[in-house]
Amino acid sequence: MYRTNTCGELKLDDAGKSVTLCGWVQKSRDLGGMTFVDLRDRYGITQLLFNMDTNRELCESARKLGREFVIQAEGIVRERSSKNLRIPTGEIEIEVTSLNILNRSEIPPFTIEEDTDGGEELRMKYRYLDLRRTSVRNNILLRHRVAGETRKYLDSAGFVDVETPVLIKSTPEGARDFVVPSRMHPGTFYALPQSPQTLKQLLMVSGFDRYYQIVKCFRDEDLRADRQLEFTQIDCEMSFVERDDVLDTFEGLAKHLFLKIKGVEFSEPFIRMPYSEAMENYGNDKPDLRFGMKIKELTQIVKGRGFGVFDSAEYVGAICAAGCGDYSRKQTDELTEFVKRPQIGAKGLVYVKYGTDGTLKSSADKFYSPEDLKLWAGRMEAEPGDLILILAGERKITLSALSELRLELGNRLNLRPADRFVPLWVVDFPLLEWDEESSRFFAMHHPFTSPKPEDIALMETDPGRVRANAYDLVINGVEIGGGSIRIHDAGIQKLMFRVLGFTPEQAEEQFGFLLNAFRYGAPPHGGIAFGFDRWVAMFAGQDSIRDCIAFPKNNSGRDVMLDTPAAISGDQLDELNIAIKNRK
Repeated sequence: MYRTNTCGELKLDDAGKSVTLCGWVQKSRDLGGMTFVDLRDRYGITQLLFNMDTNRELCESARKLGREFVIQAEGIVRERSSKNLRIPTGEIEIEVTSLNILNRSEIPPFTIEEDTDGGEELRMKYRYLDLRRTSVRNNILLRHRVAGETRKYLDSAGFVDVETPVLIKSTPEGARDFVVPSRMHPGTFYALPQSPQTLKQLLMVSGFDRYYQIVKCFRDEDLRADRQLEFTQIDCEMSFVERDDVLDTFEGLAKHLFLKIKGVEFSEPFIRMPYSEAMENYGNDKPDLRFGMKIKELTQIVKGRGFGVFDSAEYVGAICAAGCGDYSRKQTDELTEFVKRPQIGAKGLVYVKYGTDGTLKSSADKFYSPEDLKLWAGRMEAEPGDLILILAGERKITLSALSELRLELGNRLNLRPADRFVPLWVVDFPLLEWDEESSRFFAMHHPFTSPKPEDIALMETDPGRVRANAYDLVINGVEIGGGSIRIHDAGIQKLMFRVLGFTPEQAEEQFGFLLNAFRYGAPPHGGIAFGFDRWVAMFAGQDSIRDCIAFPKNNSGRDVMLDTPAAISGDQLDELNIAIKNRK
């Protein structure tokens, strides 16, 4: 063995022991008669002492050590005269008696420190160096812990870990597939799975009534903070269950992870909120419940006073920011500019300031009397000192803009603390959503989601009103996972394909394997898939899942470390019977 101990385990009780450590040189300090070297490995940092008086040659060798040199040091554990209680090994140091340079290092392109001087793109190019930084390394170790605790819980609940293929069939719906050409079958392609959806349903048909997998999935879609081209799911399915059975089981998983990873215990059941209520009160289907500030509709009580912005609007809604009635003109102008951003889409903002003296002043009080404003304040349950913010326009756009405004105020008012968690289940989503461009319905989740039994009769007469037997787990405004009770009856599955615009031939071509399986006795089943990367990022207190993935892609989908995607040789293209079409 190269070492007897790691750089994170020696304590004062070990004083006097002869030990051998290995690791990377974090930094060194030459104080004339003595040289100190901080030695780092995965487990921590230990200070090495080289004494000019006792071993001049060894001390001079230590002075030549550069950052990130890999060394082996043998010596005696001593009590430090100047202790560093910020690190676990800060009460001791190693008085070195033997030094061996295992590998030299060039000067790193950025400092391997928490306050590094490396920009994100540079650190991603040298990700193997960035992973040496404590915070990044800890995120990966946290990821390992979350995976381990997930397996413990699911194993104890009778779930079986089953691997599913990575090369599968391309199917419509959802995001774009990544496709892989087949050399052995020219002109044909595999697809990388967006999820193992149909495969886990087939496992239910096969009789494996409790399945799980921590699995790589792939979606060719634009990236953002919580999205990568390849990502990891905790993928689960159960047979002979109804919705509440699934929710209870995986609420148990969530509570287990919170307790084991964060030490947070939830004694009460998670809130269950219908989709319609989430949209009406919070403007989106993943509400952050760490704070109130619910959206309320004012449409009927603000119309008819000659104010064209409200009179012509399909929907008028508002939020009430408690204690913000003293906002300055500059602050309300900032909020107006915020909602007018193209990605938010509001045309403007109307405010009402409720003074601590009980007076009400509005940016539209030319059109409204004090009595009108009093009525608005009553509807909003506003108190003296509050600020009412009102948006108007198309219902869908305005609700979305109010949602963004609510979250922005939550940030400004420090109402979204990272160490507080409020989970909820959002349930009863619409089964289908209408696309104006293609003039057809699409599945809001996927085409295997079961409609609520009481809504099946509406499938062909009023599809837009059909609710899905679907559910999402939302924590602090982030969708952590989602799933549904699946269709297990071939007749209902064919009806679903028909409503989605598939001909019988298209349905057979794309999903014949699943429809055929249903002919041989499919059990009632349902499941869920959690965003594993999102779990880890939330526990790590990170906004981006990229910080919790060992080798992520950048915002444009490139791996700048491997320099990929990249062109392949003409010989490879010929083998695959592929020609590249030049595009200007």
